[in-house]
Amino acid sequence: MATRTCTTFSSLLLLFFLFSAANFAPVTSSDHTDEYLLSCQPFSHTTVEKQSHFRFYWHDIVSGPNPTAVTVAEAPGTNTSSTFFGMVVVIDNPLTIGPDANSKVVGRAQGLYASAGLKNVGLLMLENFVLTDGKYKGSTISIMGHNPIFSEVREMPIVGGSGLFRFARGYVQARTYSFNITKSHDAVVEYNVFVNHY
Repeated sequence: MATRTCTTFSSLLLLFFLFSAANFAPVTSSDHTDEYLLSCQPFSHTTVEKQSHFRFYWHDIVSGPNPTAVTVAEAPGTNTSSTFFGMVVVIDNPLTIGPDANSKVVGRAQGLYASAGLKNVGLLMLENFVLTDGKYKGSTISIMGHNPIFSEVREMPIVGGSGLFRFARGYVQARTYSFNITKSHDAVVEYNVFVNHY
């Protein structure tokens, strides 16, 4: 009887050990896809999320000796397209506090826009608003979206940021303030930026 009890106890102990080992064994991956993960922990905010509203005037200067918007690529049919389909322009446009070109510059819009509409004029905008003034100096707001430039108001999403705008989200509304369609093709666009950040 004692031998039978001992055998039963040993069997139960072995089962318990196997069950525990199965439940607490580390999960490993044969392809080592997570070797670059340094840490993973719950994210908590120490401050309350807030929304800031900025207004900038975006100066797209394509004329003169010092343009801030330069065409870097075109498709074979861009010049005959009514929408300039396939044109890619790299920008480093000044952001000012007023619509006048001599207004205080508080940042730069750096990135590119591409004519992505085959039948209707529509730009794909990829730009960083790099702020250069005051407490926001060095911080950026990243924007990516569709810009139907002949619409009165165009809305594009904020997809991120850096510095004081780390983890940023929100949207911008763009309105054309002026556009010289006959001669210089320079444009001034009012950007209202609604950015949520911490």
